[in-house]
Amino acid sequence: MTLCDDFRDLHAEGTFILPNPWDRGSALALENMGFRALATTSAGLGRSIGKDDQQVTRDELVEHVTRLVSVLHVPLSVDSERLHPDDAGGIAETVRMLARAGASGCSIEDYDPDSGSIVPVQEATEAVETAAAACAEHGLVLTARAENHLYGAGDLDDTIERLVRYAEAGAEVVYAPGLWAKSDIGRVVAETGGPVNVLAMPEGPAVPELAALGVRRVSTGARLHGAAHRCLLEGAR
Repeated sequence: MTLCDDFRDLHAEGTFILPNPWDRGSALALENMGFRALATTSAGLGRSIGKDDQQVTRDELVEHVTRLVSVLHVPLSVDSERLHPDDAGGIAETVRMLARAGASGCSIEDYDPDSGSIVPVQEATEAVETAAAACAEHGLVLTARAENHLYGAGDLDDTIERLVRYAEAGAEVVYAPGLWAKSDIGRVVAETGGPVNVLAMPEGPAVPELAALGVRRVSTGARLHGAAHRCLLEGAR
């Protein structure tokens, strides 16, 4: 059994929490607390190296993954944004680099920061297909994200259509960050039919409620980094 196998198996039944560290120290602390898998956070990584979200380069991301994997004994999934489609070798090469760095999973999302808009569904689905083929080759678990609700396009029907198409294109996990209403989350779980990740939100359901809805995975996004940053500022004051 590999760490990729372990990570895949976590999605088979029940509900698990996938916290998002931003450096080796936070990753080790979370592993020592007993979490069975971790995931990077693009926003947390960006802020920790003095950049905005969506501004981390592919080489910086791969270096970050390499560093975290070097101290961990649990699977690490990667918040890999759009998988750098415009870099040399595109999506497939990014997946290969992440696999070589030791990642057990990665994600692909359908928001384009260059245009400031959601990618058309056909184009986004084709990107998921490319990512899924590369992940299958290297054994990584692919999560496909529909970003509507993070960027003001709160069309649940479109979100569900996208997630269904992404799953059909080969994504093993689907994720619509920004959903918090139980009824909306319940629809996503029921209509997509596979493992669903939900972002933990203060206004959203607690983990036991998400488990009752059939959610397989609950992640924290950049919230842990944000909490640590607020503590830093308060301590400095």
